[in-house]
Amino acid sequence: MRFLALLLTLCPFAAMADDAAPYRVYVGTYTGGESKGIYLLEMDRETGALTEKGLVAETASPSFLALHPSRPLLFAVGEVADFGGKKSGSVTAFAIDSKTGKLSALNSQPTKGDGPCHLVVDSAGKTVLVANYGGGSVASFPIGDDGKLGPAASFFQHVGTSADKSRQKAPHGHSINLDADNTFAVAADLGLDQLLVYRFDPSKSTLTPNDPPFAKTPSGGGPRHFAFHPDGVHAYVILEITSQIVPLGYDAKKGTFTLGEPVSTLPEKTPGNSTAEVRVHPSGKFVYVSNRGHNSIAIFAIDPKTGGVKPIGHQSTEGKTPRNFGIDPEGKFLVAANQDSGTVVVFKIDPETGLLKPTGHSAKVPTPVCVKMAP
Repeated sequence: MRFLALLLTLCPFAAMADDAAPYRVYVGTYTGGESKGIYLLEMDRETGALTEKGLVAETASPSFLALHPSRPLLFAVGEVADFGGKKSGSVTAFAIDSKTGKLSALNSQPTKGDGPCHLVVDSAGKTVLVANYGGGSVASFPIGDDGKLGPAASFFQHVGTSADKSRQKAPHGHSINLDADNTFAVAADLGLDQLLVYRFDPSKSTLTPNDPPFAKTPSGGGPRHFAFHPDGVHAYVILEITSQIVPLGYDAKKGTFTLGEPVSTLPEKTPGNSTAEVRVHPSGKFVYVSNRGHNSIAIFAIDPKTGGVKPIGHQSTEGKTPRNFGIDPEGKFLVAANQDSGTVVVFKIDPETGLLKPTGHSAKVPTPVCVKMAP
């Protein structure tokens, strides 16, 4: 069941997929400059070649996107500080046109905290969970039969500080993820150096603090993004401030973590670098991390017994400030969004070594931040 849930997460609309059809690549952006919202690319499944389809939804700073696991729906945060005259960001539900891939807004809800920067849809397809960076909080929203989002079913304000007073004077919820059993939600808070754990009730779309309520991460590291391993018993969190990846052991019954030794994501000292995204390859053999500053993807081999990581290489993203990146459901390609270059670049993944090779394929998208792929 865990493997099935993972497949549905990696490959939305699997039942409707055409093996010959290209992947749709939705790109979330920061608006305010050239960007107007969410853009669409199509990627050839065999070559990785990209075709630009243009703007498909005009909306304010949709910096992170999530696809429904079985329905033609896409959800986007609005990473803003004011929504509806209140100090809040937004989350918006979009219907996907099956023929064109264009998006139609269904409705929006306030996230009850400013600067929402990450969201996820649960594997049952009934709930959207959101992390608010500026507000330092998390919230959950039920998905109606019509695809619209209901008001927040639960909301939790994080409290506290940590060691780095320039970055950690307040809580900063940076991501939220669900385990394969759809039982626990894990929120990485950069400001607290904590992985906050919540019990999740998919029937009510609600969160409840777990006991214990959090796992402590290395002081001053700044946990940003998090990824479960396909085996369901290992996971990885990246530390934005100190440019490290931390392997974790996971107890799926208790919702608790055991931390391994942090490993640098850099081949050499790179002042000003920060990590952005972490992804485990569908095979479970490799994990990838983006470095902003070094402008690379760090590649790690995973020990199949311990879940530990070993650095095996770095690949330039051929651009500046790589943020989020995606791996296609078949595990053939890695697609990186270079925020400050305005490019989305495709790399071929070697299935045996995990190393990346430039394909020569890229596309122009203004201030790209997030990429999500679906058949």
